[in-house]
Amino acid sequence: MSEEERYLRIGELARRTGTSPELLRAWEQRYGLLRPSRSDGGFRLYSDQDEARVSRTKALIAQGLSASEAARRALVPGGGSDEEEADVAPTEHLAFELREALDRFDAERADRVLDRMLAALSLETAMQDVLLPYLHLLGDRWATGEVSVGQEHFASSLIRGRLLGLARGWGVGDGPSLLLACPPDEEHDLGLIMFGIAAWRRGWRITYLGQDTPIATIEQAVEVVKPALVVLAIAEGTLIGSHTHELRMLAARVPVAVGGGIRPEELAGLGIRLLEGDPVDAARTLTA
Repeated sequence: MSEEERYLRIGELARRTGTSPELLRAWEQRYGLLRPSRSDGGFRLYSDQDEARVSRTKALIAQGLSASEAARRALVPGGGSDEEEADVAPTEHLAFELREALDRFDAERADRVLDRMLAALSLETAMQDVLLPYLHLLGDRWATGEVSVGQEHFASSLIRGRLLGLARGWGVGDGPSLLLACPPDEEHDLGLIMFGIAAWRRGWRITYLGQDTPIATIEQAVEVVKPALVVLAIAEGTLIGSHTHELRMLAARVPVAVGGGIRPEELAGLGIRLLEGDPVDAARTLTA
């Protein structure tokens, strides 16, 4: 049986649950109620669990709950009794609340959620289990038009500010030095900041140059900082063809590593190491 035969498209899910496709999309976007996979053709495919959560949400709304509270309870495995809610890992609720606050441009609420997250979880767990999955989902939702450019920029800016606040002082110490930068035309730096925080907590000193940094600027910083390693963030889909000569020359002067989703074949012949895994795992591997 093919994947599309085992799962439901949104029209069939709507028919089975007596809910309009528009409302299902709204609940998916606002509350994270649905967790579709995608077919090879790019269609959203919904599971029996999605159907059960929709039915549970509708039943709770019929009992007088708001849609947001009903969705929150429906997301709890087993139906959302108080006892079962107590057993749920905090990451699921935190991720849901963070997404809702940022979608609504509610900086005050988002900051409160982040404060609770950092009180409940270790920093690395917070980055791996809440922030990175949220950012991946945000990118997917932006690509499909489910969130606006404004929502994506707002969320990224708020999270970047909080991460850089946590990184304060990461250039101080006597450990080996890392120089971090996004090369030209690369704006995705949140994973790089998380990598830097995780490496700093393992004894590295961090010099951070930020987004869209000319290779010549990186070379100038290398002369001053003399890092043990330069780490670049290059997201999947970012074109580096016009910079390959500069990158090859940089790697001839100082060890260079790249993370962020670039394919290994794009680095062939450049003398650059590929960092695998998410930013926190990459920092662990680097330290090991």
